[in-house]
Amino acid sequence: MSWSGGSFGERAECVLAPNANMMTLDGTNTWVLREPDARRSIVVDPGPSILSHLDSVASVAGEVAVVLLTHHHLDHSEAARSFAERVGCGVRALDPAQRLGSEGLFDGDVVSVDGLEVHVVATPGHTADSLSFLLPAEGAVLTGDTVLGRGTTVVAHPDGQLGAYLDSLDRLHALAAAHDVGTIWPGHGPVIDDALGALDFYIAHRRDRLAQVESALASLSPSEADPARQIVEIVYADVDEVLWGAAELSVRAQLAYLSAR
Repeated sequence: MSWSGGSFGERAECVLAPNANMMTLDGTNTWVLREPDARRSIVVDPGPSILSHLDSVASVAGEVAVVLLTHHHLDHSEAARSFAERVGCGVRALDPAQRLGSEGLFDGDVVSVDGLEVHVVATPGHTADSLSFLLPAEGAVLTGDTVLGRGTTVVAHPDGQLGAYLDSLDRLHALAAAHDVGTIWPGHGPVIDDALGALDFYIAHRRDRLAQVESALASLSPSEADPARQIVEIVYADVDEVLWGAAELSVRAQLAYLSAR
């Protein structure tokens, strides 16, 4: 599926960063949000420090009221401070190290700019500081890396926590089931028009993968001190070995979850 960003609903435009790779899919989605006919915008995840990309974002965004971050990974946050300084605004994030200015960003916060409301939903798991942003006027949620537009995300130990991630998926699923969310605007890959279906898939995938890891662990010798790599070779045998490093971090997160149950 080809993806290049574009306009969505009445309030969003996605500017795709030119940083495509096996982990970022087509590249990082930088979201520019603005109430119709409003003067100022909100920029979510300015992305990597690539000047051509930031020029494109600035052109689309015009006057920027604030930059918001879904999480601290560099493909989302690297350019946040420099971009905010360029356009003369602050950066709000859960992680204090990512902020520019005194305002943080917390679960339940509502960011209002010229009539546009963005509701902050804590969705930890991919990282400890992962946030999602609900736009009630669009019935859409920006999920960063918590839900991707294609494939599934990595929950990488130790910052990634599977228990927290499963709870976050359940929270997003509840919003979709209540018809508060119909569309997902992800941090990578195309827009998802069936939020509930996508979240059903994500939850089922995580449960299935966890069962596979648990089964693989049971097949190994109890004397194995660090079984993560062997489990990767069993469970992820059909996955490109280039991705096995990320898979091993994910397996470690699953083993930590299993050991805590």
